[in-house]
Amino acid sequence: MKLSYDVKANIAYMRFHKKSGTVTTLKISDEVNIDIAADGTIYGIELLNANEQLADDHGRLIIEAGGKCQEVALAA
Repeated sequence: MKLSYDVKANIAYMRFHKKSGTVTTLKISDEVNIDIAADGTIYGIELLNANEQLADDHGRLIIEAGGKCQEVALAA
């Protein structure tokens, strides 16, 4: 999985697989898009206006993996 965050655009993207072909984007809401690969698997999830969506975490993205925790501050 790869997580990226564009500070200027305030967009977070979680990519689960390397892009191997065309994806279809499903607009779930005004702030969430999900990219689906041709085989039906989820390629990635895009969070628009990410800092507001993560407001419960005080504008931080918290990554937990392998027993470790890392915080990434998002744009205000």
